[in-house]
Amino acid sequence: MNDGVRKDEEFSGTREVEERHRVNEANLAKWMSENVEGYEGPLTVLQFKGGQSNPTYRLNTPKRSYVMRRRPFGKLLPSAHAVDREFRVISALGKQDFPVARAYALCMDDAVIGSAFYIMSMEEGRVFWDPTLPSQQPDARRKIFASKIETLAKLHMFNPEQIGLGDFGKPGNYFARQIDRWTKQYRASETQHIPEFDKLAEWLPKTVPAQERISIVHGDYRLDNMIFHPTEPRVLAVLDWELSTLGDPMADFTYLLMQWTMPGLANTDLKALNIPSQEEAAKIYCDFTGMAVPDLNWYFSYNLFRLAGITQGIAGRIRDGTAANAKAIESAKRTVPLSQASWEYAQKAGAV
Repeated sequence: MNDGVRKDEEFSGTREVEERHRVNEANLAKWMSENVEGYEGPLTVLQFKGGQSNPTYRLNTPKRSYVMRRRPFGKLLPSAHAVDREFRVISALGKQDFPVARAYALCMDDAVIGSAFYIMSMEEGRVFWDPTLPSQQPDARRKIFASKIETLAKLHMFNPEQIGLGDFGKPGNYFARQIDRWTKQYRASETQHIPEFDKLAEWLPKTVPAQERISIVHGDYRLDNMIFHPTEPRVLAVLDWELSTLGDPMADFTYLLMQWTMPGLANTDLKALNIPSQEEAAKIYCDFTGMAVPDLNWYFSYNLFRLAGITQGIAGRIRDGTAANAKAIESAKRTVPLSQASWEYAQKAGAV
């Protein structure tokens, strides 16, 4: 078995619920019988292996399975882990036939299981953790990438007002607000001094590109945050809407393109694998949306800066004892290299 397939299996599937993530299953079953249409017990609760922000559970019943996402227990940063926002965006997009899980019910009452949570459908399909898709044939690889890119383009073409998400975020000045947000998260979680991060926190806000459009932004659009149809090369459901808001579609688009520079696709023979090049990926998106590719250096610097803010938040959660799994430690170690890589792109974009 090669490493890519092993990785798909290592991160996929479920396990017994860790002791620190246990919930009151009797309370949960009672709440579901009262709030989830068509629910019939008995209920069995398992935990998904992948993902490490909002703990995620598989809820099995004799007739069907559900997924529960909840806020972590313990001390949290103020705006983090807003499961009500996730629930709202997948509810709205589901009504537009966008590929998301079905949103069943939201519970904001901590008394039920100890934190806010929501229930959605369990979409049975495939999750690919290795972007080179070692388990797939060349023809399927290209189609999987095309579906991923076209699905993002479709998301960005929705008018937020028209689908009930007009107030899902502040519409303008997206990058400036994001830079401010992740700088604050970094400072609140700071465990070490990183000079490059400080330089970026000063330079990025002064050089923000003008925002041309407003769209729903996913915030973490990558291959392993989607479920593909069990046999067809198409996206069945986009997952993990925790960072979604209204904003500049260039954030998602450049984050997508940056994946060609990261471990996985970087230094890979894309032609031999029949995976689109970064330029071909950009063309698929631009043909669908009518947008143009910007100068990528500033955006890549921004995306890496934001990832450094996120990984530093994870480091802070490890320190505070609320990180959701052991892989959090690996993520936290990335803050310095992410900050350094971000500063390299900033220099290419003119930072001194």
